[in-house]
Amino acid sequence: MTIRTRLNLWYAAVLCLTLLVMAGLSYNEFVVEKRQPKQAEKDSASQDMEDLVGILCVTVLPAVVLGLVGGWWLTRQALAPVAAVTRAAGRIHDRNLHEQLPRSGNGDELDQLTEVFNAMTARLNDSFQRIREFTLHASHELKTPLTILHGEMESAMTEEPLTASQRERIASELDEVQRLAKIVDGLTLLTKADAGQIQLKREPLQFDDIVRDIFADAQILAKPESIQVQITNCEPVTIQGDRHRLRQLLLNLIDNAIKYNAPRGLVTIALARVHEHAELIVTNTGPGIPQTSLPRVFDRFYRADPAHGDAVEGCGLGLSIAQWIVSAHDGQIQIVSQPEVKTMVTLRLPTVKAEVKAV
Repeated sequence: MTIRTRLNLWYAAVLCLTLLVMAGLSYNEFVVEKRQPKQAEKDSASQDMEDLVGILCVTVLPAVVLGLVGGWWLTRQALAPVAAVTRAAGRIHDRNLHEQLPRSGNGDELDQLTEVFNAMTARLNDSFQRIREFTLHASHELKTPLTILHGEMESAMTEEPLTASQRERIASELDEVQRLAKIVDGLTLLTKADAGQIQLKREPLQFDDIVRDIFADAQILAKPESIQVQITNCEPVTIQGDRHRLRQLLLNLIDNAIKYNAPRGLVTIALARVHEHAELIVTNTGPGIPQTSLPRVFDRFYRADPAHGDAVEGCGLGLSIAQWIVSAHDGQIQIVSQPEVKTMVTLRLPTVKAEVKAV
C-alpha cells in the first residue's frame, strides 16, 4: 500500500468519525431535547437564536476540535516512519555502514526508499572494505623492500670506503627510507584500526606517571632544537587504558609541539583532574594553525603548515593516530590556536572511580 493510499484511508476514517459525532450530537439536540417538556415557552426570535447557539456549541465546535485532533494524529502517524528513518540514517558513519535501516515491509514509497538507501550503504561498505584491504596489502608488500633498502644503506655506510659527498647522499637517502617506513607503519595502524583489528589492553594506569615519563623523553627531543619543556601541573589521576598506545599518543602530541615551535620556544604540559576526566593540556609557542585549517588537522596526510613542509619532518598521520587512540579510550581531543601566539591541545580521558597511587 502506498503512502498516498494510506493517508487517504486515514483521512476518510477521520471524516467518518467526525460525521458520526456530529450526527449523534445533532440527534440528541434536535430530537431528544425537543421531546422533553419545557417549563415555559419562549418567543420565536429567542428560540431561533437559542437553536443557532445550540447548533454551534454541540455540532460545529466538537467537529472542528475533532478535525484538528484527527489532522494532528494523521500528520504524526504519517511522519513517524520518516522521523525513524532519519534518526537511523543520522547514526550511520564510515565504521557502521554494514548496519541496515529498519524497513516497515509494507512496500510503500518510504519502504522502497529505505531499501535503496540500504543498498547504497552496502555498496559504500564494500568500497571502504576494498580500500582498507588494498591499503593493508600495499603496506605489507612495501615493508619488505623498505627493510632491505634500509639494511643495505646502513651496510654501505659502514663497510664501503666513501667520500664525504657519497656518505652525505646515502645518509639523505636513508632518511627518506626511514620516513617512508614511518608512513607505511602509520597507514597500517590506521587501516587496522578502521577495520577493528586492533585490541587495546585495558588496565588501571597512573596517568601522571606516564606524563612524567614522556616529559623526560620530551626534554631529550627538545634539546637539539633549543626548546624548553616544562610541567606546570601534574595531579595524580588514574585512568583505564593501554599504556603503549597512551605513550604513543603523548609522544605524538609532544613531538608536534616541539617540531612546530618558534626558535627557542616553550612547551608546557599540565595534567589535572576535572570532574570525572583527566585533562591534559599541551601548549607551545609556535607559529600556530590558521583558523581555516583547524577543522582538518585530524585528516590523514593533511599538513596545516605547508610553508614548513620541507623543513619539518612528518607525514601528516600523527594527529590522525592520536585522534584514534583518544576515541578508542572514550576520550576527546581538541586543538585551539592563536597564530603567532600559542597552540593548545586539550586531551580529556575518563577516570576510574577508585584511584590508588602506585607505590
